Amino acid sequence: MLNENIRNLRKAKGLSQEELAIKLNVVRQTVSKWEKGLSVPDSSMLVSLAEELDTSVSALLGETIQEGLNAEDLKNISEKLEVINLQFAKKSERKIKTIRYSLILMCVTIIVIFIAFAIMNSEYLTWDFTNPELAIVGTLLHGFEFLFVRLAPFIFIGSVVGIVLTYKKR
Repeated sequence: MLNENIRNLRKAKGLSQEELAIKLNVVRQTVSKWEKGLSVPDSSMLVSLAEELDTSVSALLGETIQEGLNAEDLKNISEKLEVINLQFAKKSERKIKTIRYSLILMCVTIIVIFIAFAIMNSEYLTWDFTNPELAIVGTLLHGFEFLFVRLAPFIFIGSVVGIVLTYKKR
């Protein structure tokens, strides 16, 4: 709701994202993230945003509070912002966990393929390559193994680094 309100009020004022960003001393991508619902402005930025869009903070948040905010109104707005921030934090955490588990799966897959190659011990190289079917399959296996053995260590190291970075404190 906040994202829709920001976008609608900005368009009603005839401002582009770039123009609004300049007025708020942020980059255009920040305004875009607010409008897409990927992040929310902090409380001080919310006040500045409301001033630039000639509206109240409560209107931006979708609340219908009378003019002249009192302490209870500010508390309600603060609580609503906290809920929105918690929702974004949970969404971000789910995304990081998905990336982490994908990288772990990639590492496990690479290890399993390396073990399979070690067990197979390139036996396909002893096949009778005069048989066209075996020649094609043997060539494909050899090509895959050749590329895999050279590229997989880099992918594995990159995945391990990615896993470590997803555990890093923010």
